[in-house]
Amino acid sequence: MADITQVPDRQNLDVNEQAPRFIPRVDICDTGSELLMFADLPGVRPEDIDLRYENGELTLKGKVQPRHQGKAMYRQEYQIGDFERTFELHESIDSRRINAECKDGVLKVHLPKASAFQPVQIKVQG
Repeated sequence: MADITQVPDRQNLDVNEQAPRFIPRVDICDTGSELLMFADLPGVRPEDIDLRYENGELTLKGKVQPRHQGKAMYRQEYQIGDFERTFELHESIDSRRINAECKDGVLKVHLPKASAFQPVQIKVQG
């Protein structure tokens, strides 16, 4: 049983769109009581992140804002554009308690497990 799965990327059908669309890299680990998702979002401000849970899906999207406007650039490898990624959450995740913080270009999302799905230590009598 997987607690979280990636929803296939949705293609943007607007052919007039000029900015590239990015899919952020994500690590997910299980601590027992919750899943932790770490999304790599360099240069993204917390106010530019739209994180939503709806109909069993967690969607992360936003925009990378220009960083060096008006400066003469000698080399520019970091692009500007929108990003989006959607994950389907298993019923074991307590969606009412999901929370997140963004620091140093990393979004950390806490996905707490419902108490019925958390591991329980059983004492063995001897």
